[in-house]
Order: sequence, then structure tokens, then C-alpha cells
Amino acid sequence: MTPMSSNTKNLRYFALIANLSLILWVGLWQSTISPHPHLNNYVIAVMWIIPMLLPLKGILEGKPYTHAWANFILMFYFLHALTILWVDEGERWLALTELVITSSAFIANILFARVRAKELGIKLKRLSQVEREEREAHDTKEPK
Repeated sequence: MTPMSSNTKNLRYFALIANLSLILWVGLWQSTISPHPHLNNYVIAVMWIIPMLLPLKGILEGKPYTHAWANFILMFYFLHALTILWVDEGERWLALTELVITSSAFIANILFARVRAKELGIKLKRLSQVEREEREAHDTKEPK
């Protein structure tokens, strides 16, 4: 495998730390800092953490594609933080912390995926190019 440059390694560590920090923060928030008053706080914490565990193996291995698609999962936490900021004055600082960590993870994942993919020679086709190829393939299959 192609070795990583020092800049790419730094981006990888930034992404790894941000993703792990979000797991830790959400777990602490839901289980200890501000547990749900009527439900088992550990079950709620686990339910909040499970989605972030799905891409964890690929993130730990430094796979650029996994870093990229992990951002779809991060959007759930981003929206959660924005919602709590808007509606719950008592937990605004908790939500602000979640928003900062989630935004950091999102940016770090994008930067790492982009730089590492470039190092590996992986290039995504532009949408217009994909559409053109699909149109050409479709036109060749259709009888005239």
C-alpha cells in the first residue's frame, strides 16, 4: 500500500480523534452528564453510540472511502445538536460541544478522504461524466 505523507497522517489522526471524541462525548452525555429521567441511561447511551460504531473499523484502518461515508452518519448528530441548541436552554452547552466535535469530525473526514484518495490514485468521476457514460451505454443497448 502507498505510504502516507506526514500531512495525511496528521489529517488521519485528527479524523480519528474527532470521531472517537464524538463517541465518548455522546456516551458520557447520555449516560452520566444528562441522563434521560425515565429510561435506562446506559441503554440510551448504547443506542446513541451504535451508529458511530458502524464505520469505526474502516476509520481505525484509515480507509478514505469509509471516512467519506461516515459523514452521512455524522449528520444525524449534527442535526441532533442543532435541534437541542434551538429547543433546550438547559442543555445548550452540551449540544454546542456535540456540534463542535461533529463539525470537526466531518471536516477531518473530508480532508483525510480527499488527500488520501489522491495519494492512492483513487479518483471519483464527475456526475456529468457518469451520466454521459450511462447515456452512451443506454443508447448502444437500444435497438434503432
